[in-house]
Amino acid sequence: MARVLLAAIGSYGDVNPFLAVGGGLRRRGHSVILAAPAQYARDAARESLEFKALRPDMDPKDPALMSRVMDARYGSQTLVRELVMPAVQDTYEDLESAAQGADVLVSHMLTYALPVLAEKKGLRWLSVVLAPLSFFSSSDPPAMAPAPERVSLKAMRRLSRSWSDPVRALRRDLGLPPGADALYEGQHSPHGVLAMFPGSFAAPQEDWPAKTRLCGFPFYDHDFGGEGLDPALRAFLDAGDPPVVFTLGSAAVSIAGKFYRHAADASRASGRRAVLLAGAGADALKDLPPGVIAARSAPYHALFPRAAAVVHSGGIGTTAQALRAGRAQLVVPFAHDQFDNAARVERLGAGRAASATALEGELKELLTEPSYAEKAAAAAAALSREDGVGAACDAVEGLLA
Repeated sequence: MARVLLAAIGSYGDVNPFLAVGGGLRRRGHSVILAAPAQYARDAARESLEFKALRPDMDPKDPALMSRVMDARYGSQTLVRELVMPAVQDTYEDLESAAQGADVLVSHMLTYALPVLAEKKGLRWLSVVLAPLSFFSSSDPPAMAPAPERVSLKAMRRLSRSWSDPVRALRRDLGLPPGADALYEGQHSPHGVLAMFPGSFAAPQEDWPAKTRLCGFPFYDHDFGGEGLDPALRAFLDAGDPPVVFTLGSAAVSIAGKFYRHAADASRASGRRAVLLAGAGADALKDLPPGVIAARSAPYHALFPRAAAVVHSGGIGTTAQALRAGRAQLVVPFAHDQFDNAARVERLGAGRAASATALEGELKELLTEPSYAEKAAAAAAALSREDGVGAACDAVEGLLA
């Protein structure tokens, strides 16, 4: 059996797919190392994966940091240019240590040092794309955050060229040629690209990398803590009609602002019960209307099938879970790929995009127009025919062969 290194940087939405694939590879008998920020060590241990801490180490529970990283216009620049790229030398050193004895490497789009390491050491590797936006396809252009003026993909590449300077410097120091831009073509492996998002989200495009494999989303259905739904939440669900679930994932939840108050008002106006997954902020949500409950978290795969609809910020993991549950979605994007994911939900007819201050009217439309539920059920049927973990594991084993 082989030794496989999986490397990822980001929030749980970024790391959970790698935990899912790592668990799948381990069950097939392979030795798996997860290289990720230090906070994910316990998660790796839960899946019996070796763990190597990977710099930079960012705390998604830091509201000040998250308010900058999740800014609609400048969040991606903050994340890439100010946090990840300056640490690319540190990331390279951590990966070089973690990759000792590895037969194949698998990269997340933010692990910009991994393609450099693979080229320098002559190692086989696969790259991962978790959301269609990361292909920056001209034939299927992504929906970007609202801006005063529309910027073309060509202009965006020109404006962001300097962001990759630390990778160019690293390659020069290692005696490598400049290579392709690390943010664009340089992130994709010539050995194979794993498109790990629901197949209904994007059809393969002629300008995708030649060896792209559309895997489907690799669901990680662990019940954190091993107890499934909290007893109080389960009792609430059992006591009445399916509620609307409001969640901001693992990143935007720390900068929710008045989102959950707007959510409670919108649920009351719609006459629906509601579950507010508000992270640490759940404890501060007092005097909620009857039929509304706040909780820190809940396993999506257990909760979403019991919902009337799901309102969320558009991270690819939450979006995929809502699609699999067959529930209509109201997407309130904050930053990064979330605007494009929202647009693709709308394209499927399985939901709508909205702002946090317009939840009431949008939620009423979502719940009263039957086509959303019908299209959501159709999307769930299509997703049930995909095996994201199995396809990704097959691709790794194919490269090994």
